[in-house]
Amino acid sequence: MQDSQIVDLFWERSENAVAAVSAKYGKYCFSIAHHILGNAEDAEESVNDTYLAAWNAIPPHRPAILSTFLGKITRRISIDRWRKRTAGKRSGGQMDLALDELTDCIPTFNNAEQAVENAVLTQTLNRFLSSLEAEARKIFVQRYWYLLSVREIADGLDVSESKVKMSLMRSRNRLRQLLEEEEVSL
Repeated sequence: MQDSQIVDLFWERSENAVAAVSAKYGKYCFSIAHHILGNAEDAEESVNDTYLAAWNAIPPHRPAILSTFLGKITRRISIDRWRKRTAGKRSGGQMDLALDELTDCIPTFNNAEQAVENAVLTQTLNRFLSSLEAEARKIFVQRYWYLLSVREIADGLDVSESKVKMSLMRSRNRLRQLLEEEEVSL
């Protein structure tokens, strides 16, 4: 079934919409949630919450790219669930590792004044990602968006783990340099 047909089902409030989304994007959403949470039961709950959130968001939204829309919802719900589960303790999973790797590059927003810089940071990150070569961009996004391990990235791209680690290090250094040039406070 085409994405536009699935979105039409949501607009019609048809119960078949959730079944169609589950059939087409269930594994995709589960993969995102499982990489963040590291637990199949929590991942399944996040996917179910994704379906509910999509049901509540469509309408009024009519997503142009349904997979991206669902992936973003799944990621947000899974990260929220991960934060609740790991509040006050370190879980040692891919989420912790990925966040630790980026702490020197990406500033945190603790107040409203700092949050104003979010738009500048978003534009800078988009330019940064556009400047990367295709393979480096894939590695960066797979690590810091999908939270894949270095081994999973290497296996998926059929490259060595050391190549993935080197690419990530170079990309983080380039990002740090770009943020400093743009005077985004770290």
